[in-house]
Amino acid sequence: MEIVQWFAMNIFGQPAILLGLIVLLGLLLQKKGFSKTISGTFKAVIGFLIIGVGAGVIVNALLVFEPMWKEVFNLQDQPLGEFMGQESFNAKYGSAVTLAFFLGFLINVLLAKFTKMKFIYLTGHMMFWTATIFAGIIVHTVGDVPGWKLVTFLAIFLGIYWTVQPAIVQPFMKKVMGHDNIALGHTSASVALLASFLGKAFGNKENDTEKIKLPKGLEFLRDSNVITALTMGILFLVGAFILATKDTPGAQELMAQAGDQSFFVYAIIQSFTFAAGIAVVLLGVKMFIGEIVPAFNGISTKLVPGARPALDCPVVFPMAPNAVILGFLGAFVGSLIWLVVIGNTVAYIFVPTMIVLFFHSATAGVFGNATGGVRGALLGGFVTSTVVAWGQFIMVKFLISSTNPDTAMWAADSDMFILGPIVRFLAQLVF
Repeated sequence: MEIVQWFAMNIFGQPAILLGLIVLLGLLLQKKGFSKTISGTFKAVIGFLIIGVGAGVIVNALLVFEPMWKEVFNLQDQPLGEFMGQESFNAKYGSAVTLAFFLGFLINVLLAKFTKMKFIYLTGHMMFWTATIFAGIIVHTVGDVPGWKLVTFLAIFLGIYWTVQPAIVQPFMKKVMGHDNIALGHTSASVALLASFLGKAFGNKENDTEKIKLPKGLEFLRDSNVITALTMGILFLVGAFILATKDTPGAQELMAQAGDQSFFVYAIIQSFTFAAGIAVVLLGVKMFIGEIVPAFNGISTKLVPGARPALDCPVVFPMAPNAVILGFLGAFVGSLIWLVVIGNTVAYIFVPTMIVLFFHSATAGVFGNATGGVRGALLGGFVTSTVVAWGQFIMVKFLISSTNPDTAMWAADSDMFILGPIVRFLAQLVF
């Protein structure tokens, strides 16, 4: 068990290491020379880590953006009552979750080898959190569960999910990417699908976000870096101005983060930092994809014929950078609407988790754009906010309230919200 845990946490739980080893294996199977093997492996790892660096920059900017708008709308942390909490949950069920994560991946590989769904899920960190959240739902539903039963159920369910999810999304992924070499392996798949359907039904794919016609004097807006900085700059500044009018301890504490600098200048810098993070992510994606796709051919021809890697959501961002921002805008507006609606209907204070909203709505925006242009991208963002808002309410209040609802508020994603009730139903049948 200790060996399995070590591999789960240090190999499968470290995406850069896992993907680097897969690239290495693919190049070795193709009998590439020593120089090409080392170069390809290192560049793939570096490219993936660059994506992580860019994502970290984005997250740091959102960690200013999110509390700013929480303060604007007087949002407080939810009174969650008595529950186990993530630390206690890990102490009791962490080994079972880790083993299920490991065995679920092996089931995914076997299903990819012996079925027509030739996809190997490689987004390790999301695999871990999915296993954790679903385990929490099971424990909340049926109480204390024998370890072997929990591991067996989770491993089978996760192995099937990690195989089927990329397969369902792949027809739209081909539209987004323009080829069939990689798949989407991420918990935003449900909103990507919904965005694709909504874009097709209500959008206009001819009105592509990357081909918007602009007056000559506004052609600078064609640059995705500029439009990202401008859009986020407006949102940051509006939040900063509202914050400056509030004489509350929370507002004062946030504004103190700027130190001797003007908080407005600080906010503008955060918007440019966010745009820089997007640019870094796009650079890393280009470098990473350039190595993993040809290397994976070795695995798809030698070990799992026809297999394709299912990868993290930022791989789609370069396909439509403007749709990334439009998707986030749609989600931001949608989250404000649902904040009011949910608060006044079910008396639950929806706390928009901007990190989840950004990465999921950005993905949905790209998929919505592929089928419905600008309108599809905005609808993709709005449907993301809808799933996250109502999903958070259902998850926190009904599906996981006795185990780790605090984790569900910041680590649970779109697919988990949608699959959560299914996991609960199956758990009631099985245990």
